[in-house]
Amino acid sequence: MPKITPRPYDARVFETLNGCGLSPVLARIYAARGIENTHQLETELTQLIPFQQFKNISLMANLLADAIAAKKRLLIVADYDSDGATACAVGIRILRTFGAKVDYLVPNRFEFGYGLTPEIVQLAHTAKQPDLLITVDNGIASVDGVAEANRLGMQVLITDHHLPGDTLPAATAIINPNQPDCPFPSKSIAGVGVIFYLMLALRAELRQRGTFTQVGQEPNLASFLDLVALGTVADVVKLDSNNRILVQQGLQRIRKGRACAGINALLQVARRDYQQISTYDLGFMLGPRLNAAGRLDDMSLGIECLITDDEAYATQIAKQLDDLNRQRREIEADMQESALLKLEELLKTRQTEIQMNYSICLFDHDWHQGVIGILASRIKDKHHRPVIIFAPGNDHELKGSGRSIHGFHLRDALDLVAKRHPGLILKFGGHSAAAGLTIHADYFEKFCEAFEQVAQTLLTPADLTRVIETDGDLQTSEINMELAEYLNQQVWGQGFPQPAFNARFHVESQRIVGEKHLKLKLRKLDSSNQDLLPSTFQKSNESYDGILFFHNDPLPDLIDAVYRLQINEYNGKSTLQFLLEHWSHPDDPVIDHAH
Repeated sequence: MPKITPRPYDARVFETLNGCGLSPVLARIYAARGIENTHQLETELTQLIPFQQFKNISLMANLLADAIAAKKRLLIVADYDSDGATACAVGIRILRTFGAKVDYLVPNRFEFGYGLTPEIVQLAHTAKQPDLLITVDNGIASVDGVAEANRLGMQVLITDHHLPGDTLPAATAIINPNQPDCPFPSKSIAGVGVIFYLMLALRAELRQRGTFTQVGQEPNLASFLDLVALGTVADVVKLDSNNRILVQQGLQRIRKGRACAGINALLQVARRDYQQISTYDLGFMLGPRLNAAGRLDDMSLGIECLITDDEAYATQIAKQLDDLNRQRREIEADMQESALLKLEELLKTRQTEIQMNYSICLFDHDWHQGVIGILASRIKDKHHRPVIIFAPGNDHELKGSGRSIHGFHLRDALDLVAKRHPGLILKFGGHSAAAGLTIHADYFEKFCEAFEQVAQTLLTPADLTRVIETDGDLQTSEINMELAEYLNQQVWGQGFPQPAFNARFHVESQRIVGEKHLKLKLRKLDSSNQDLLPSTFQKSNESYDGILFFHNDPLPDLIDAVYRLQINEYNGKSTLQFLLEHWSHPDDPVIDHAH
């Protein structure tokens, strides 16, 4: 059972924000997210960190400008997820605008795996014959791949945001905020953000060379921020102030109808209104459809959707991506059922051991390599443990995808396993919250033991209790459409969570809709003393619509719930609705009402 507690905030910061014109509820929300003054909420492009703070970016811009002038053949090597696809699209679109001869290649995850491998370099050399390779959202760990490119006479420019290993590849130039001695302060920028910054630097270099006076009007790079926003949100990177600017500007372009044909087509198949699009839509509606190409087929399909200006062609591809996403959901549902049964069997045979474990590692011969990351995420959410799910790979190998909990840096944990047990992990990479790896098929049990030892070293028993932080209770006067609309328009996500509130409710009525959801009528219970017994709570005069998705068992009359304010659009009418994210009976001691 998770523990629910209000997000802490500094009372002095709250007073400052409230004194600057923010309402008490917004001052509380922003203070709890580290905002100290209203200047930090500005999202104009002028507030972006200057590109000059990236190490090597001017060098790389010079190299690209020279290559464009010499009409050299450029090839972008992309990753096969949403960040990689959008990064590739940004690079292709802008470089072509600059007059570059540029093509792309994205590894098929089932044939080549992740990154700039020697095999991909050889394929690029044979099939595309480029003079220069540009990686997007990968490359920082590709020591062997870069060595092969150098041997074949191709220059390599690496743009990446993943954490580097002990040895950097011998590339011609690297831009990555996480490489040693890079002063760029936004360490959480996505791969699509890195290539966008490189394009800003390249435009400045071409401007200085007088290129645009010769070829025509200087391109407005802000017109590509719809792609930057999609990749940033879909990659679940921390939304620091710089990332929030990129996302907010991209959302504004989409809402004004200025998105590229591919994003508009994805919105149509997802049945989302472009004028009301939010970060939720980017992360949970568009991102999965784009990712489905890389998970089940070939991400070239997703990239083609994003680089075409032909609306009919974009729509055709978006429908294919939508079909792939349906297939992905079916495969995932089967795998999830299989994984939970496997966990249940383990609990029966090794109950004490599993309950005491700090991590979960599972493997099945029938699991699909493209969906194991999603499965790991689902099991992590259910059991609040670091989870790694394995599926069969090539050459008697297992491919693993992991998801982690707060306080457990997954990439660093894998690094520790690799150092303690040399040769156990063939290769790995990733972030604090997500990572991928490859091991020999015979080493599964040995890896599970080694990973569990590291988990027990880095985690405490308290870390294994899921904590749901909320923004406290709302006064009746604060619950209105205006607040819901404002919150829906803002940028929320990883590291800057969407506001959620908690309260006690009387369930006045409930009915099943869509065969699997509960439609509710809720009356909020107010009390000046949250420690009083439920019978002493006073019912408010207002009742509210509520929805609890994927739950069709009846609720008790009295519940404690965590909810979000949502605008429900139905038959052309907009109404306020509480979206319940968690509920419990008041007798369950899980909610900490004290600030």
